[in-house]
Amino acid sequence: MEENNEQEVEKEDAQVKTEDTAANLNERFSPIAEANLAAKRLEDANKEKARLLSIEEKMIIERKLGGNTNAGQIPIKPKEETAAEYATRVMGEKKPKL
Repeated sequence: MEENNEQEVEKEDAQVKTEDTAANLNERFSPIAEANLAAKRLEDANKEKARLLSIEEKMIIERKLGGNTNAGQIPIKPKEETAAEYATRVMGEKKPKL
């Protein structure tokens, strides 16, 4: 008698576990659940992007106010090459020693 009761209890437990597992699987793989997870991921990504954007804006402002801009600076012109320098560079000859 006790063995039969134990077997029946085990069968009922197994059936309840199977039903719970099936319900969990349906919830886990349902399109609505997937859409909710995707929406949550998008919201989290948008919050992170907004945080990073505000940091970037602060960095740009600090760079502009810190005097690191090119305003008022005269660009350095490269030295013009003479004909002799050009010829030696192109021909690959060494400069003659004096």
